[in-house]
Amino acid sequence: MRGDRAGCNARPFRPLGRCAILPSFGGVGARMENREARFGGTTGAARRWIPLSLFLVGLIGGAIAWSIFGGRSEPEERAVDPLPVLAEAGSTEVAAEPAPDGTDDADEARSAPVIEDPEQDPAVSLTRGRRNAIVTAAERTGPAVVSISVVQTRYVRGRSRLDPFGSFFDRYLPGPIYRERVPSLGSGFLIDRAGVILTNEHVVHAAEQIKVTLSDGRTFDARLIGSDPNYDLAVLRIEGEDPQEPLPVARLGSSEEILVGEWVVALGNPFGFLLNDYQPTVTVGVISAVNRDIKPSGNTAGIYKNMIQTDAAINPGNSGGPLVNADGEVIGINTFIFTESGGSLGIGFAIPIDVAIRVVREILQYGEVRQVWIGIRVREISPYIAAYYSIQNPRGLIVWELEENSPAHRAGIEVGDIIREVNGEPVWKTAQAQRLIFGAAVGDRITLKIEREGRGREIELTLEAHPQREETG
Repeated sequence: MRGDRAGCNARPFRPLGRCAILPSFGGVGARMENREARFGGTTGAARRWIPLSLFLVGLIGGAIAWSIFGGRSEPEERAVDPLPVLAEAGSTEVAAEPAPDGTDDADEARSAPVIEDPEQDPAVSLTRGRRNAIVTAAERTGPAVVSISVVQTRYVRGRSRLDPFGSFFDRYLPGPIYRERVPSLGSGFLIDRAGVILTNEHVVHAAEQIKVTLSDGRTFDARLIGSDPNYDLAVLRIEGEDPQEPLPVARLGSSEEILVGEWVVALGNPFGFLLNDYQPTVTVGVISAVNRDIKPSGNTAGIYKNMIQTDAAINPGNSGGPLVNADGEVIGINTFIFTESGGSLGIGFAIPIDVAIRVVREILQYGEVRQVWIGIRVREISPYIAAYYSIQNPRGLIVWELEENSPAHRAGIEVGDIIREVNGEPVWKTAQAQRLIFGAAVGDRITLKIEREGRGREIELTLEAHPQREETG
């Protein structure tokens, strides 16, 4: 047997299979040559053998690759049940499960997840990520928020709603004035474990009956200790037997260190009549501005000065609820909003807690907020007064009356003096002077810049309680 290699080398192209596999046995090679000639020569045979050659090359390459890489098998991955690990937080080791063949695999046991620190637990990490400062502040203050339901007596002009001819006669004759008992709802919060509650005065104004309900559903009767419409603040106390469980109390902060832009939480019971539970509603916003002075309007009796502005949603029923910072400390009392629709537009106002604390102390000690006494009566300088007294600059207030032995009298003020400034602020309206003195307590000192006979001077005086109020109080 002789391989036909010479013929293979002599021809320009010959399939590998014919050179390597097909030997020539005498006349067999000649018969193959004749067949090539009958089917078109060497070129036709090459075309027929190309697919077979590619198949053989691929088969050989695959066998080589399998011999190199096929013998290396990756270890089988097994799913580890995380529940035993999470359930036993104190355990730092996980027992290895037996392999499918019944043998223990130490490598797989070492590769199983081990939670050495519970803080690394995904469930714990997720919970801690959700429990931010806002959630903590709401949890701290929420239990101390109460819902205040009152029955108020209002005097209404017109005919009763039950009168079928009321709408007809109201067109021509004014209706009579009659009393109407109206239920209303507001919010408040506990500031003392003895059952002392702070809220707005307009929440309990003219109330004949007051009930407070805690967030856990406990309901108590309450009585009004004292209130002040100028500050729009009221103090209540829970009546009756001592509660079986201790009362939660809100943490009071300070309104002196408020930062514009810091996060705040408003809590209260808006639209409480529509809800079957008494859990407070929590809304979140920021401090929009501080020291806001609100212009007086005809339908409000309070003087709203140095107010805190926030965009946290405050709705009807939120009045009297706390405004809380991210530390869970009360920094204000939600009081009113600017609105056109009756709902929140993101412009709400709260009374600073520092002012409220001063009012609470006055009410708890004296039963009311003692009005400060200066001992003077002033008038605005009209053109007639300016001409009569030859006053060149009418921007100021003229002292019209002076009470004897009053703080102003002892400080040296005289009738005819012109007050130009109060505590460094220019004044020319009586309402301005009242607002500048508003918030001052008995014992505080104020500075007046006066003008007498064309010469200016500053006078300091100490505010005192009105003697008549002290005698009657």
